[in-house]
Amino acid sequence: MYAPHPSSALIEAFLRRPFQGAAPEAAEFLFVGLDANYAPDIESSPVFPHLLEYHENGPAFWCRRGVHHPFLLPSYSGDGRRYHRTFAKIGFNLEHADRVSFIEILHLPTVGRNRLERSDLNAQHVQRLRSAIFAGDARHTFVSAGVLKLMRATGAFPELNADHATAGTALRVLCKQSGRTVYQHLHFSNYGKFEAQLQAEAAAIASLFQSRAA
Repeated sequence: MYAPHPSSALIEAFLRRPFQGAAPEAAEFLFVGLDANYAPDIESSPVFPHLLEYHENGPAFWCRRGVHHPFLLPSYSGDGRRYHRTFAKIGFNLEHADRVSFIEILHLPTVGRNRLERSDLNAQHVQRLRSAIFAGDARHTFVSAGVLKLMRATGAFPELNADHATAGTALRVLCKQSGRTVYQHLHFSNYGKFEAQLQAEAAAIASLFQSRAA
C-alpha cells in the first residue's frame, strides 16, 4: 500500500513523464527505485518551482543549474538530499546529463512511509521499465535489494532470478546479456556502517564511464 502525494502539480508531472533525468529508453545508466517520495508540504518549499522545472526536462535542468537534481540546490535541506548527495559522489557530470535516468517501479509520486506490494504497480509502467532495461539504450542498470525483491514479485523480470546472480568486484551482477548488465547496489540513502561499501560501489560505477573516456 502507498499514499499518493497530495500535490496535483507533482502528480501531473509524473503522468506526463514517469521518470527523472533522461528518458529511460535513451539512457545508458539507469537507476531504478521503489517510489519517488516527497515531503507532504513540498509545494511550499522554495525549491518546488525548480522541482517542476526538473521534471519537465531533467537533462536541461542539469546543464542549466549545474546539479543533477533540485534537492542539491542551496535552498533545499529536506528529505532526499542525502540520496542525491551520495549519488553525486559517483562523479557523473554535465556531459552525462542525457545518459543518466532515474525511474521508480511505482508510477506515481508518494508521501510518507510506504510498503509497496505487487498489486500497487501499474502493468504498463512495469512493462516500460522492462523494455528500458532489456530493449533500450541502457548498458548499466542499478537496483537496490528492495527494488529487486519487488521486481521479482511481478514476474516480469525472469532474468533477475537469484540463480543468475554472480559476485562482482564491488557490485553484485544480477544479469549480463547482449551488452547489458544489471547490478545490485546499496540504496544511496544508506550511511554510517555502510559508508565503506557505498564508496566502493561508487568507484565501481565511476569506472564504467571512466574506462570509456580513457
